[in-house]
Amino acid sequence: MTGSGTGTLWAGRARILSPMRPLSGPLRQPLRASRAILSVAFAGLAAALAAWVAPARGAELAIEIRGLEDEMRVAAHDALTLSQYLGRPVDEPIVRRLARNADREIQHALEAFGYYSARIAASVEAPAAGQLRAVFDVSLGEPVVVRHARVDVPGEAGDVEAVRTALAAFAPAVGAPFLHRAYEQSKNRIANALRAAGFLDARTAESRVAVSAGDRAADIALAWDPGVRHRFGAVRFSEAQFPESFLRAFVPWKEGEHFSSLSLLNLQQRLIGMDYFATVAVQPDLERAADHTVPVDVLLVPHKRTVYTAGLFVSTDSGLGGRLGVDRRWVNRRGHKASGELAYAQRRQEASFDYRIPRPGVEVRERTLGVAYTNEETESVTSQNLRAAVASTRRSARGFTRTVGLHYLNGDFEIADERRTSGMLYAEASLTGRRVDRERYSARGHSFRLTVRGAPRSAVTDAGFVQGHAAGEWSHGLGDGRIILRGELGAMEVDTFHDLPPELRFFAGGDRSVRGFGYQAIGDTNAAGGVVGGKFLIVGSVEYEHFFLPAWGAAVFVDGGDAFRSEPRANVAAGIGARWKSPIGIVRLDLARPVVTEFGETWRVHLVIGPNL
Repeated sequence: MTGSGTGTLWAGRARILSPMRPLSGPLRQPLRASRAILSVAFAGLAAALAAWVAPARGAELAIEIRGLEDEMRVAAHDALTLSQYLGRPVDEPIVRRLARNADREIQHALEAFGYYSARIAASVEAPAAGQLRAVFDVSLGEPVVVRHARVDVPGEAGDVEAVRTALAAFAPAVGAPFLHRAYEQSKNRIANALRAAGFLDARTAESRVAVSAGDRAADIALAWDPGVRHRFGAVRFSEAQFPESFLRAFVPWKEGEHFSSLSLLNLQQRLIGMDYFATVAVQPDLERAADHTVPVDVLLVPHKRTVYTAGLFVSTDSGLGGRLGVDRRWVNRRGHKASGELAYAQRRQEASFDYRIPRPGVEVRERTLGVAYTNEETESVTSQNLRAAVASTRRSARGFTRTVGLHYLNGDFEIADERRTSGMLYAEASLTGRRVDRERYSARGHSFRLTVRGAPRSAVTDAGFVQGHAAGEWSHGLGDGRIILRGELGAMEVDTFHDLPPELRFFAGGDRSVRGFGYQAIGDTNAAGGVVGGKFLIVGSVEYEHFFLPAWGAAVFVDGGDAFRSEPRANVAAGIGARWKSPIGIVRLDLARPVVTEFGETWRVHLVIGPNL
């Protein structure tokens, strides 16, 4: 039955096809080609599937380069074609074939370091089953050294200070190994110096290095065609909240002066430093330069005009507190500024207001009118005073700030059960400087403040005095930590010390002075034993911080100092601390105890949040 059924179906097909003509000629060839393509495709798919399913064959490769150190070894390793096979199976014949050609690759990599005659011996080892190691023993030989070097920038361009500096620092020098990277870096420095000085069309007229591997010598010939030096054209400001006459006062050049990239950066930094603008872009319009004169476009996007601030703070000197502030970035079209702040803590309350009048110029200058009321109660002092000041401030490009002003201080105070009312009108001048590598946590940096103040006795000044004070701090990274040195010196001459308010006396002790003692707890004492401060001040501190984790560390320190009127006394404390690099700044929690003192010995906790420099 099955056989006859099959025959019947086949017969039926034969009958259906019988009226048609047999396939032949042009129709038969495409059909055969299609069948062949499908067969190859299925075969390739089957092979790929088998390769994917089957376990990978080959050995694990390691590469060892001997005779080279550090940077040269890395460069040679990266130049090897074999390095592409690391981390995946590879057959031994491939490794041996590539190892035979590796000497050219390593030699080419070493030429960048001045070695043109290196000898490379290659071998392939099989230290264990499934492992291959390609070993290259390198003998560097003698390096190619610079025999002659001619580097020339002719005419006015060669006399520009920045270009002269780049020419003088050109490397490699005669007698030194010919290092490709040093050569290219020196070329780029000279080219950048020319462009920065206004030679915007400068090009290399000659750039040739002839290397004689046999003589182990390289001859350098470099020359520039500086072209015409460009000059500054018109400065065009975008629409801003200030008149153009005010903005032009910030421009550090005059139209027609030589073009300078440094001057462009200076203008940008001045405008950013005033805090008027969220965006400042200073761009030379080279496309519209004509007759070697370059116009400059300045894009300004205003900041938010009024800024409100609020925050909490904690210090063992003043206690837990909060602060509210408002800052008016500009009051009028002349760029005046105003700010106010209220701060309330357990042992200190203060309200202040400042009105500032910036004066654009070569340096940032500012006149300030300020008033402040302070109520403070410490272990030694209770005072309420009103302060008014008129000051002129100048900030230089080198990071120094100079302030000269006139201050009036009036209020009531109580020191060691002695009550006084005092009024003081005095002049004050200060110089401050600060340089750090990072704002929140400075591994390297320093800061200082020098202050001189004084006044003669008069109807508005209850005590004639002259006073000098210096304070500084220095930190230096050491492994995963840093060492911190801190010091203060102060001295004064005063006619009636007891009339001097506590703000103008010297005290020591507290979070930022001599830890292990209370705030302003160190000073001369009166007959009742109360601390009244001193005419002289000496404070020193040595501290080492070490971070065991990225954000957590510990510290050990020794502080010492005294505030005195005649003879200094030793007050030394030592302690340990914890450090946390928090999102709002470094948190310093210290535990300290006096080890040498006449003021009693007890453990004290000190907590400070914020940078030390």
